[in-house]
Amino acid sequence: MEYVMTILPSMLSGLKMTAGVFILTIIGALPLGVIVSMALRSEIYLLRWLTNGYIWIMRGTPLLLQIVFVYYGLSLAHIATFPRFEAAIFTFILNYAAYFAEIFRGGLQSVPQGQYDGAKVLGLSQFQTMRKIVLPQVVKIVMPSVGNEVVNLVKDTSLVYVIGLADLMRAGNIAASRDVTLVPYLMVGVLYLVLTIFATVIMRRVETNLNYYK
Repeated sequence: MEYVMTILPSMLSGLKMTAGVFILTIIGALPLGVIVSMALRSEIYLLRWLTNGYIWIMRGTPLLLQIVFVYYGLSLAHIATFPRFEAAIFTFILNYAAYFAEIFRGGLQSVPQGQYDGAKVLGLSQFQTMRKIVLPQVVKIVMPSVGNEVVNLVKDTSLVYVIGLADLMRAGNIAASRDVTLVPYLMVGVLYLVLTIFATVIMRRVETNLNYYK
């Protein structure tokens, strides 16, 4: 127990970094995913082609490789130089927005065309139709899938160690290597489980609140 209390401060410091990556990714990726999903249904061929290409790259390559490319690759190519944290957030938002876009695209396709036609008859603009009629239904439909991605995001945040960010996993690695014991890894596992339980409970509560449509 004494050893656990000794390494607990470094673990909690890593937990702050993990939580920061998680929260900022959710804040950035969800709205971007909605915008990309709408672009996928655009009548402009070039826009559809570009968004499909973006989703194909983001979903077709490992997130770990994308983090390395954004942090090291863009800098070596003299395109852009991101600090470590900003590089991680930028990559996570782009990656998860692609997955959220596909989820929202499925939700948009599930809304019958008749509802769009009805909104047009009522004189609603395209923006009003999306905000008042389509999106409230889509959010309810896609919430279970979004919840799965949120839980995956909790675990994927551990990938930021590859560019040297002091997250929870890195704190565990350092303590385990220094003290030659598996106790830090056990603590890391417990803390990730707590985070996933917390995220799952919140998503379930959101799903329950959206059931007022029934």
